[in-house]
Parts: sequence; structure tokens; C-alpha cells
Amino acid sequence: TRTPELNLSELIEGGITTVVGLLGTDGITRTVENLYAKTAALNEEGVTAYMLTGAYDYPSPTIIGGPERDITFIKEILGVKLAISDHRAPNVSVRELIQLASKTRVAGMLSGKPGIVTLHMGDSDKRLEPVFQALSESEIPVTIFRPTHVNRNPGLLSEAFEYLDMGGYIDLTCMPNSDLAPGACVKKAIERGLPTEHITISSDGHGSWSNYAEDGSLLEIGVSGVDALYKELKYMVQALGMNLEEALPYMTCQVAESLDLQGIKGIVAEGADADMLLFDQNLTLDTYVARGEIFMKHGEVLRKGTYEK
Repeated sequence: TRTPELNLSELIEGGITTVVGLLGTDGITRTVENLYAKTAALNEEGVTAYMLTGAYDYPSPTIIGGPERDITFIKEILGVKLAISDHRAPNVSVRELIQLASKTRVAGMLSGKPGIVTLHMGDSDKRLEPVFQALSESEIPVTIFRPTHVNRNPGLLSEAFEYLDMGGYIDLTCMPNSDLAPGACVKKAIERGLPTEHITISSDGHGSWSNYAEDGSLLEIGVSGVDALYKELKYMVQALGMNLEEALPYMTCQVAESLDLQGIKGIVAEGADADMLLFDQNLTLDTYVARGEIFMKHGEVLRKGTYEK
């Protein structure tokens, strides 16, 4: 059940110059130390990589003893991961959720990072109820909790829109050929007059996907590609009729702002990291530049990962 490891060329061909890695269901055979090593390797190979500590489980697996210590002392770690409202989740109490968010927020303040709690959202009917309850029983800012996969079903999306209207961030996962694809959800938010500046889109690349029978038994398992963002961008422009400048922010500058990386990422400007993608008129990726270095030119990948042929 271990998904294959990401290769640098996949990021290049998928047009991803900055990646945030995190663990999922498997926090046992995969460790936060493994993840940190991969994050360091990708940075060494020339792209930009960050990560989250933790996994689905609670207490969160960490590197140096507690998510707040990982966030404070390890440069690449921006926040913590946790699963809720899922049959694989650790079923944390609202009190435990509040305590994790409080520690994470303080660690972010100490280290100049967003200090976020990224929440894998499952299909449970509880949906975002634990988050709403945690906010009502504490002084935690609404921006600390970052629910992802919120477009996995209509009920969860409806509550996510409510959370968005409260000032929270929501993350839409790429779901090709679906009525709940990110672009379609963005259009729904716009039609409802909701603010969209706090909507981000992610690929869930190299994460496993699975389908289950009603009795909970596993029917099918696979792995998502990191090119999902690129495909979604093309879908938003070519199929949904959005202008390129309308579609891009959900994958670029709004993501950078949500991770406190504004002015460095998601923008072409003096002092930024010189990450750029050049497309032709059909949105075919022609050239890929990361931190000022050319990795792809005229569709040909010029640089690959350390162990790629």
C-alpha cells in the first residue's frame, strides 16, 4: 500500500515549481523523517519544497518531539497534518483539536510561519462540525484550520462554503471529470457571492486514492498524479471558459498568501524566486523555470532527479 516516491521530472512535466509534502493514511511504514529527507532532496535538486509534520494519526508523529517543536525549529515545516471525519481518522476530541491548533499557532508565531492545521476531510456526516465547535469554544483564529478535500461530496462542500464565508481557507482537491471538480466549485462560490480569495486548489499528488464498499472493505486503490493541477488549469480555461488570469491565482498567488510566502512565491516580481512557466496558445507547457534555472525548454526536460535515467 506504499505509494511510489515522487521523481523530480514529474514536478517539471506537471508545472509545479513549489511543492508541499505531507503524510497521509500511512504514518507507520512512512515517517516524518522520510518526508523531511525527500523535502531536502527536492530542494537540493533545484525546486522549492516545504512540508507538514504529523499524519492522519494523533498524537502526531514528529521529528523532534511535538508538532510545535518541529514547526519552530525546522525551517521547511509550515504546519501539521491531521485527519477528521473519516473512518481512518484518529477520532480526536474537540478539546484535543483545540490544543493542537493552539500549539501550532504559537509555533507559527515564534517561527514566522503560518502555523496551520491541515485537515484531511473524510466522508463522515460529521463533516466540519468538529472545526465549528472548536472555534466556538476557543479563541483560535478561523484561519488556522485548513480543511482539504472539501469537494469530495456536496454536503461537505456546502459546509466548506459556510466556513469560507466566515473568513476561513478551504482547499479543493483535483477531481477530473467530476461535477465537483475545483473549477466547477469555484464557479459555484462565485455564483453564491462568496469571497474566493481564500480558496486554494491542490493535486493530492502521490497520495493514494481508494474506493470502499458499504461494509468498509477496500474495492480499489491507486495513486494520484502531480500533473492534476496542470490538467485542472487547462480544464478551467478551455472547458469552463475562465480567463487564464482568473484561474491561475487558485494555484499560485492565493496559495502563496495562504502559506505566508507572498512576495516570494506565486508572483513574478523583483526579489521573488523566479519561478515561471511558459505556455503556448493551447496551454501546452513549453518552458519551466525554477529559482531562475531552466529545467524544461521547448517541451524537453533538461534536468532530472538524482536517480532518474
